[in-house]
Amino acid sequence: MAASLGQVLALVLVAALWGGTQPLLKRASAGLQQVHEKTWARQLLQEMKTLFLNTEYLMPFLLNQSGSLLYYLTLASTEAVAGMVLTVTGITLCVSSSVTKTQGQPTSS
Repeated sequence: MAASLGQVLALVLVAALWGGTQPLLKRASAGLQQVHEKTWARQLLQEMKTLFLNTEYLMPFLLNQSGSLLYYLTLASTEAVAGMVLTVTGITLCVSSSVTKTQGQPTSS
């Protein structure tokens, strides 16, 4: 049984939500390096507070999580092969992008 057009479009939307929000989340979470607490529990709570009170982080996070919800809902009704092909394609794109960035940077000796 082939995946329906609606299922494929839902998976493409998931990819767009995940891929589009990842750089925004990375940029908005850069301030976490300034959070320093004495215990790991206080550190965790302070990091959560810092992130969730930051609307620049919170909005992409909510969009990213809605992509996760859509993924799980779609996965329940989509043929496994279609999901695997799209997942492998996405991972391949991420890895190739990472390799390209790494090769373009000068090495420190």
